[in-house]
Amino acid sequence: MSKRWYVLHARSGYEAKVKTAIEDAVVRDGLEDLIAEVMVPTEQVVELKDGQKKTAERKFFPGYMLVKMELTEPSWLLVKNTNNVIGFIGGSSGKPSPITQREVDKIMARVQEGADKPKPKVAYQPGEEILVIDGPFNEFNGTIEAVDYDKSILKIEVLIFGRTTTVELEFSQVEKT
Repeated sequence: MSKRWYVLHARSGYEAKVKTAIEDAVVRDGLEDLIAEVMVPTEQVVELKDGQKKTAERKFFPGYMLVKMELTEPSWLLVKNTNNVIGFIGGSSGKPSPITQREVDKIMARVQEGADKPKPKVAYQPGEEILVIDGPFNEFNGTIEAVDYDKSILKIEVLIFGRTTTVELEFSQVEKT
């Protein structure tokens, strides 16, 4: 029997503690050959704090984790009986079903993409009102015309001397109003 990926539902906010608890229990009980990996799918996001760009991690599926394991009675009981674990997703209560390799590949690609190119923490949409907080247009209000997530740039329409002008600003130079 080979190891497959299963989705685990944990209490939201406790994913890291559950991951550590499962990993510790695997070593303690000698089940390394049954449970290979526990993963909390996250992506890197860039946020502006105190005028500085900081990278942080954000969970894509809060409250859900992936466990790569061979489904046996001991491995199933170890995971299921870990504190803050609600249960497995899919299948029946006694026999969870694994997710497909295609689903695993999509999640892994998203994790890798987030590590290679962090996304902004805040999503912008054309037509939204924003406030410029940095640069020559500081304290100006504007409307988003276009968003370029690859370059982290917004095209914004601002009112200067009674005329509307389009300017390009970085995500870090604006905030939503």
